[in-house]
Amino acid sequence: MRTRIPGLVAAAAVASILLSACGATADKDADTGASGATADSKPATGLQLMVPNAPGGGYDTTARTAAKVLEDSKVTGSVQVFNLPGAGGTVGLQRIVNEKGNGKLAMQMGLGVVGAAYTQKSQATLADTTPIAKLIEEAGAIVVPKDSPYQDINQLVTAWKADPKKLAVGGGSSPGGPDHLLPMQLAKAVGIDPKQVSFVSYDGGGELLPALLGNKIAFGASGFGEFLDQVEAGEVRVLAVTSEKPIEALKDVKTLKDQGIDLVFTNWRGIVAPPGITDEDKQVWVDALTKMHESEGWKAELTKRGWTDAFETGDEFGTFLKEQDTSVAELLKSLGLA
Repeated sequence: MRTRIPGLVAAAAVASILLSACGATADKDADTGASGATADSKPATGLQLMVPNAPGGGYDTTARTAAKVLEDSKVTGSVQVFNLPGAGGTVGLQRIVNEKGNGKLAMQMGLGVVGAAYTQKSQATLADTTPIAKLIEEAGAIVVPKDSPYQDINQLVTAWKADPKKLAVGGGSSPGGPDHLLPMQLAKAVGIDPKQVSFVSYDGGGELLPALLGNKIAFGASGFGEFLDQVEAGEVRVLAVTSEKPIEALKDVKTLKDQGIDLVFTNWRGIVAPPGITDEDKQVWVDALTKMHESEGWKAELTKRGWTDAFETGDEFGTFLKEQDTSVAELLKSLGLA
């Protein structure tokens, strides 16, 4: 049976953490109420979007892109974007849960937070939040340095199966994150016990790439966007992408499926709000993001960044979150990490 993961990450003390409110624009609406578009089409105001990791990462890029499109398309006033990193995103998760009833605040999140809630043993869970919307999916990629002996994914898998512990795989996330879940799922798909995989965790693509280029690992597994510049420069080779179909940004690269490996894996990103917000406040977010999704500005960003449109809202997104939570929990339990 084909394995399909459509996007597969401790309550932390946050009293000493300063919230650096790096707004997408000026905070001219910060003191106004969160009100949605009414009959006279007034923009939603006073919205804040928290990013539960450091600036520059995938969540941060997605949140700031969304905020800019919301503002540029006049769907909202200024949207304040700020970062609250720590513990794989669970410091931010705890904050969003603690903000019960705050309809102005939402959190950018994704697969990484799903896994981190288990590996970090977070007291706060995504089940405690209010699902708002899933925005995008992004394919993963299996890459090797240019001087690697492996010319295609099947050569790599043959060597990997012969000695799983010898061929180290690196990822730009901690255990439970997408770059960890991808090689674990790939191992299962090709008949390797995931417990035998030698996984090396790096703090994002900025650390993963030097390790790959320096031959400290045999191959890397991460979002394809992390490698585009190096692919164009001829420094790395992409052996496979993990999407259902080939992606435009790497149109000459075959999928795992096209090379006989029955696995589809795409990372995803979405937005959740605190528990206990009113139906009206929830609808403000849903309506705003729906209008953003329909805008030409958002469509242009999807094309520019190679993101796959995966928009769904409310209860539909809530069902997806529950399915993801179950899938991730089962895998992490099999690895002794949950």
